[in-house]
Amino acid sequence: MSGLQLMIPPFVACMVLVAMLSYLGLHVIAREVIFVDLSLAQMAALGGLSALLMFALTRSSPREERRVPQEAFIGIVYVVASAAAVLVANKVPGGGEAIEKTLTGSILWVTFKPTIVKLAVAYAALGVFHYFLRHRFLTISFHPEEAERLGWKIKWWDFLFYLSFGVVITLAVPVAGVLMVFSFLVVPAVIAFLFTRDMRRLTYISWGSGALASILGLWLSLAGDLPTGPLIVCMYGIVLLGAVVVRKLVRTPA
Repeated sequence: MSGLQLMIPPFVACMVLVAMLSYLGLHVIAREVIFVDLSLAQMAALGGLSALLMFALTRSSPREERRVPQEAFIGIVYVVASAAAVLVANKVPGGGEAIEKTLTGSILWVTFKPTIVKLAVAYAALGVFHYFLRHRFLTISFHPEEAERLGWKIKWWDFLFYLSFGVVITLAVPVAGVLMVFSFLVVPAVIAFLFTRDMRRLTYISWGSGALASILGLWLSLAGDLPTGPLIVCMYGIVLLGAVVVRKLVRTPA
């Protein structure tokens, strides 16, 4: 098998992940819960989704009435889950290798059957779920005051959102690892928000920048015989830096 053929399954896996994660990242940035992905990923590594209900309940009151921001609770979950994962790994043979795999994933060795097929089918179903509930989820993420004014049960809708989010992360972490999943989720969304607030344009820019960074990372990994996962993460950082430069040039034309 040639090097190019070897990269086809990782490329398809990256595109499937980008399609779902970069869209959900727009919600994450709008909700200001940047660490939710890391926290859920670490909870997934521990084998549970017990953080889901807490994420929903931490937004139980209007923003102006909260004493502690939701992001603080999510960060605490991440730290505690990380420490617990280290403790568990310390008692398991090969635990160090398992922790490394959780961080960097195994995207290079992913196969179409069953991994990519299962991932694509599950994400397609979740995509349909989010499409039919898009008005509720988008309003709560981007216009929470409007949702509160309408009297919606935000805790319930948050629970549904984070439940689907948890499934997405749980399926993604074994394939891509915590670092790549975080990059797929947050970086394309940040790039999109640099240029627009229109939802359709946000989605297109997020998908496009995520796909570009993934393709560049895979290509450089193949050309330079470098670790695929870490290189893709670095490319996301470089693409973000390029977007920041472009944004500054657009704002201050010569």
